[in-house]
Amino acid sequence: MSSTSDVSPHVRTVLREQTIELPSWAFANSGTRFKVFKTPGVPRDPFEKIADAAQVNAYTGVAPRVSLHIPWDLVDDYDALAVHARDLGVAIGAINSNLFQDDDYRMGSLTHPDPRVRAKAVKHHLECIDVMRATGSTDLKLWLPDGLNYPGQDDLRARQDRLAEGLAEIYAALDENHRLILEYKFFEPAFYAMDIPDWGTSLLHCLALGERAMVVLDTGHHAPGTNIEFIVAQLLRVGRLGAFDFNSRFYADDDLMVGAADPFQLFRIMHEIVGADALRPDSGVNFMLDQCHNIEPKIRGQIRSVMNVQEATTKALLVDRTALGRAQVEGDVLSANGVLMDAYNTDVRSLLAELREEQGLAPDPIAAFLASGYTERVAAERVGGTQAGWGA
Repeated sequence: MSSTSDVSPHVRTVLREQTIELPSWAFANSGTRFKVFKTPGVPRDPFEKIADAAQVNAYTGVAPRVSLHIPWDLVDDYDALAVHARDLGVAIGAINSNLFQDDDYRMGSLTHPDPRVRAKAVKHHLECIDVMRATGSTDLKLWLPDGLNYPGQDDLRARQDRLAEGLAEIYAALDENHRLILEYKFFEPAFYAMDIPDWGTSLLHCLALGERAMVVLDTGHHAPGTNIEFIVAQLLRVGRLGAFDFNSRFYADDDLMVGAADPFQLFRIMHEIVGADALRPDSGVNFMLDQCHNIEPKIRGQIRSVMNVQEATTKALLVDRTALGRAQVEGDVLSANGVLMDAYNTDVRSLLAELREEQGLAPDPIAAFLASGYTERVAAERVGGTQAGWGA
């Protein structure tokens, strides 16, 4: 049986070095197609979003970066925003483009039949690259919502050609220390065919672009029953897994707290990450959350998600890989599975609490945050103005 009583110094070091990037939009009002419920104290601008994200880092110690979404996080002075983040102990992470809220993109953006619209979409990404330069970000994250609702609506192959052309123009504009990380989604908002529906399509475009183009894996962007850890293993194998968007899904792209629907899946994913030694800070794999909190408190939801990733990571680090390898070579199916299950069934919460205390943090991040009174304070202070939400 796995135990946390004799955890190696290596495991402790890896856990201390792990970082998880937060999405700015998780702290705004967001929800479903039916209703977005407002919450007292929700940020009114990107500066307040970063202040809330900094709370997650303050209590977990492993969330030092915040992703921005453009134009949701537009400000007049990005240098000031970056300084604000640093003053709060965090930094700006990936810059996310937005191709899904402009009326011009009704029939597509980078794949649109009209060259004027395609040029507009490329220009938006060039503006995002300017934001990267101003904030010190090194990752441009691109999710393409383009696709078709009906057979015959457009030429599938021509759309891929247009996409390749647009991506090449964006990639060429990157600085040498920048990466383009390309996301995929098998359905929605289009239902007949998405233009980047799967990891293979994303990978093909990345291979054509160059070595600084990587695939983003969103755990909610797959068909039911998809073996996501297999995709993780394949992308790691070819050195093209650039980032995760961690969330949880029951039926579609639900964007719930990671580990909520299937914590065992999260463990299996992290098992592949550990096996490939991809937890190293220099591995090139960026661990990010991509979640929307509608009925649950925003900051507390992000803290819980970070803790869920930490717990899954710890369990993956506790797998007895010597015993696992021996069972695999011997064809001992049940023993091999048992090694994984022993690690998964280990309660690692006390170990993580101990590690937090060693870092000068409270052992229970959620309890400490609730006791801080931050939620009540910002609810009283953030009166007036317009709360941030989808499109703001």
